Amino acid sequence: MRAIGLIAAGLLLGCASAPAQSQLADRILGVKDGTVRLAYGVKDGICGDGESFIRDRTRGENNYISFDDKGTSYRGRSWRERPCEPGPARVAFLKSGGMITRVRVYVGGDWGSGGADVVDLGEVSGPAAAKALLAVAAKERRADKAIFAAIIADSAVVWPELLAIAKNDELYKDTRKNALFWLSQEAGDAATKGLSEVAENESEEREIRDQAVFALSQLPSERGVPVLIRLAKSNKDPQVRRKALFWLGQSDDPRVLALFEEILTKR
Repeated sequence: MRAIGLIAAGLLLGCASAPAQSQLADRILGVKDGTVRLAYGVKDGICGDGESFIRDRTRGENNYISFDDKGTSYRGRSWRERPCEPGPARVAFLKSGGMITRVRVYVGGDWGSGGADVVDLGEVSGPAAAKALLAVAAKERRADKAIFAAIIADSAVVWPELLAIAKNDELYKDTRKNALFWLSQEAGDAATKGLSEVAENESEEREIRDQAVFALSQLPSERGVPVLIRLAKSNKDPQVRRKALFWLGQSDDPRVLALFEEILTKR
């Protein structure tokens, strides 16, 4: 009975979370003018100075993402010398006439005092934040930076939503390309399958297909290389084959050399 009760409670929590996430996105989208902001926890390895850069240690010590124009140093100090706080993530949506004009993403620090035109949604869970951020990114042209903000959310599984955005030809092209790039970074088996489907979809726009091939090249070789080899050998579209071969040429995987030898000996 206790197990059944726990399962039922889990199902109720799951059902309750979807409306909460939808409500969060609706609150962001519903503000007409001013700034909407929220905060949430980040994944292990993500940190920032709360002002000018975000660092992802899971992708190497030199992996920095900057959202300013100050280059590799700031106030005379290199990024490596500056404190890097492990959260929270802070996202601000600047709005005018009901439309998002800019998205700002920070990790670390705090908001300070807000003005009368600030709607502060407080701190929410990582999964709820990620779902809401991706929902907003799918609807607003200038909100594609919210995709990155969702990627770094703690305990969030985002690849299904990224794949849905990437496949939706009714969305803005830049948003779809951004989703494809981050989908490649997720590097899961299901994501690999989705990228392959986009690359092989003959009814898809050329630019989107090319981006999918590029995204496949960013996967770990054990996942990306076999798919690129298959595209290079058997895809009906000559440009897809050329793109796949180009990105394979950037790899030192021994299977790539064998493929090139196979192609050249058949000439």
